[in-house]
Amino acid sequence: MVQLTVNGKTHDVEVDPDTPLLWVIREQIGLTGTKFGCGIAQCGACTVHLDGVAVRSCVTPVNSVAPEQQIVTIEGLSPDGAHPLQKAWVALDVPQCGYCQSGQIMAAAALLQSNQNPSDDDINAEMTNICRCGTYNRIRAAIRMATGADTGSNETRPKEVGRG
Repeated sequence: MVQLTVNGKTHDVEVDPDTPLLWVIREQIGLTGTKFGCGIAQCGACTVHLDGVAVRSCVTPVNSVAPEQQIVTIEGLSPDGAHPLQKAWVALDVPQCGYCQSGQIMAAAALLQSNQNPSDDDINAEMTNICRCGTYNRIRAAIRMATGADTGSNETRPKEVGRG
C-alpha cells in the first residue's frame, strides 16, 4: 500500500512500488489530464508538480514519493481553468492537437513559481517539453501573457519552424 497526496487529497493505492507515478495518477486515481507520451522522460507530456517542482511522472517511481509530498496535476492547478496560464493558453489558441499541453502548462507553472518574469531565453532554457505541432512561439507568448507582459500583436502566429 502506498499513500499519496494528489491535488490536496490523500489516496491509498495498492501498486508495485516501482510503478511509475503517471500510471498511478491515471489508472488508480483516475486523473487522466496527465498524458503518456514517450515513457523515457523526454517529451514532458507527463509533467506534474512534486512539492512545486516539475517532474516527469513517467519515470518517477511511486515509492520515491513520500506521503507528505504534494503532487499537483493539471486538474489540481486550477479546477475551474482560472489559472493565468490556462487563460493565456485559451486566449492565444496555443495548442493545435493539444496532447502535450497539460504537461506544457505544468512546466510553465513551475517556471513561473521560480521566475515570475522570465525572458525568452529563460523560457527556452526551462521549457524542455516537446510539442510535435511546434507551438513554441505561442507557448512563449502565453507565458509572457500570464505574467502580464505585453505579447505584441503577432505573437499568435508562428514566426519560425522548430523550437528556436
